[in-house]
Amino acid sequence: MATLDFKGKALVQNYHLSVKYHELVPKKDKSLTDKVRLDDNLIIHGDNLKALKALLPTYAGKVKCIYIDPPYNTGNEGWAYNDNVNSPMMQEWLGKTVDREDLTRHDKWLCMMMPRLKLLKELLREDGVMFVSLDDNELHRFRALSDEVFGEDNFVETIIWKKRSGPPNDKPLGAVHEYIVAYARSISHMNLYLRPRTDEQLARYKNPDNHPKGPWTPGDLMANVKGGRYVESLRYAVTNPKTGEKHWPGQDGNWRFSQEKMLALLEADEVFFGTSGDGRPKLKRFLCDVKEGTAVSTLWDSAPFTNTATDEIVSILGSQQAFDTPKPTELIKEILRLGSSKNDLVLDSFGGSGTTAHAVLALNKEDGGNRKFILVECEDYADSITAERVRRVIKGVKGASDETLKQGLGGTFSYFELGKAIELDSILDGKNLPSYLELARYVFYTATGEEFDERKLNEKRSFVGESKSHEVYLLYQPDLDYLKKTALTLERAEALGKIKTKRRLVFAPTKYLDQEQLDELRIDFAQLPFEIYKLAQ
Repeated sequence: MATLDFKGKALVQNYHLSVKYHELVPKKDKSLTDKVRLDDNLIIHGDNLKALKALLPTYAGKVKCIYIDPPYNTGNEGWAYNDNVNSPMMQEWLGKTVDREDLTRHDKWLCMMMPRLKLLKELLREDGVMFVSLDDNELHRFRALSDEVFGEDNFVETIIWKKRSGPPNDKPLGAVHEYIVAYARSISHMNLYLRPRTDEQLARYKNPDNHPKGPWTPGDLMANVKGGRYVESLRYAVTNPKTGEKHWPGQDGNWRFSQEKMLALLEADEVFFGTSGDGRPKLKRFLCDVKEGTAVSTLWDSAPFTNTATDEIVSILGSQQAFDTPKPTELIKEILRLGSSKNDLVLDSFGGSGTTAHAVLALNKEDGGNRKFILVECEDYADSITAERVRRVIKGVKGASDETLKQGLGGTFSYFELGKAIELDSILDGKNLPSYLELARYVFYTATGEEFDERKLNEKRSFVGESKSHEVYLLYQPDLDYLKKTALTLERAEALGKIKTKRRLVFAPTKYLDQEQLDELRIDFAQLPFEIYKLAQ
């Protein structure tokens, strides 16, 4: 497979592994819920690379559908490279706005996208799919980069969206379209939710011969070949069982099936010789064998234009707060209909004006679903625009022309801000100690590679959760005196409760038990802050 080379690639290929886990700090005053919690709809304010890493302990392998709208890298968007990679070149890039005169703008964009794509892939479910909005500035480079990260076999489709009715006035020949590129976590497991068949499509299927398999429509039995490279074993005569007439494939093709398979189709009356019974053979394509639903690779006429999205934002937030480059809610709803079902989790790590959250809530209102969203936005408007839009569409927008939006879509969300990094070495000096919950989330995921379920945590019992192979415990308080005098003793080990089938993984500052005692108690000991390791490798 061909790979894409760019400045800084060697420095960012594994950068996502070195990004520290950060605390997610709940903000009750900015949330719209009775109880701020991580299993709610989420809006997270902070750097999206750090936020994606912080989400891994809870949501790795749980997201069904990702939609992102990253900077198109036009040179006019005012975005800056902000990943603090330990390199003189990339330190020079840090915080500088990328404009059209920047000769390294494509390199910077790829260096920004690569670690984020790798974390997004980790968050996707096995049957999940990612949709990415782009234009011609980075489409070809993104395809090459994503082929490398996701695997070229996991490319699904490039969907074309007509964003305006005609070309811009300042260009004689200007683009009226953008792209939405889709990649699967695993193409063999991918699950898309296709549109129901239309009446027009269904009308093509008839059952004039009362075939027991039901309605069918004629399809080709011949496969065209290029350059005359025939498969000789697929060039044979097909005999009409009623007339005895022999039919050979044309000079431009082979039959699609082996002679043995063709005989079986003839025996099952699944070959059609025309209404008169003496035409060239066709395959009966039965409705029952056709995959349910349809999908299209173009949204040329079925999705609204960009100006619709602008009007929508103004109607919700007011013209003084209008967002520069929003996407229409109906466009995102179309994507989410394809990529998610009623109970799935949707992630947008370039949250912008909050369109993805709006689309999720609107779909839930339409079909009674319980989809959940996670939005990440790094800019200062995360509260004033991103979250404020979601608050208003939940509660209702008085001036909305749509009656449902006027009444409110309903729902809740919890607002979090990215907190300090979880530095385990800080346990040694007592500075910036993480909370029990944040350290528990970190050690559980890092040690087991499995999802952390906050509901199972019992701090009084020092119980963090249960993996496939271990019960996990953490003896910890964010207090230096506690850490200096706390150890895993025989008394504390016995207080963990009755020994069950699984071994116990116990994190503590130190231990006063020898290996024989640990084995007898079925305990694997991990010393804080040093032995944070993955058992599930």
